[in-house]
Amino acid sequence: MNHLPLTTSTTIALQLRTASAGHSAWRATATPDRPGGTTVLDKEQQRVRKPSPRYKVLLHNDPVNAMEFVVSTLRQVVPSLSEQDAIAVMLEAHNTGVGLVIVCDIEPAEFYSETLKAKGLTSTIEPES
Repeated sequence: MNHLPLTTSTTIALQLRTASAGHSAWRATATPDRPGGTTVLDKEQQRVRKPSPRYKVLLHNDPVNAMEFVVSTLRQVVPSLSEQDAIAVMLEAHNTGVGLVIVCDIEPAEFYSETLKAKGLTSTIEPES
């Protein structure tokens, strides 16, 4: 960044651009074509992204399907689950009535839940918080 010396004859104009969200950073711009060699300080808006809401994919206990089928189906539908993770989810659902499969964004959560349902398991989603 070039630093320009300011003199008493230099006019400084501040332009504040307002925005509904974000943080600001200052940027100095020399404008020699303006009368008096005006230096303009612009306040730039930087957008801050909020993380998208997360959703829990839940597996509900069902006495119809065999435990091995539930574990293999979980692993097919949610490839990030290890064998041990799938077994833990199945046992949690078996022992408590509901097991936490994964926490993710809304679209994959809906996909996982609907795919589990299509394979004969009972699944729902709910917001993480």
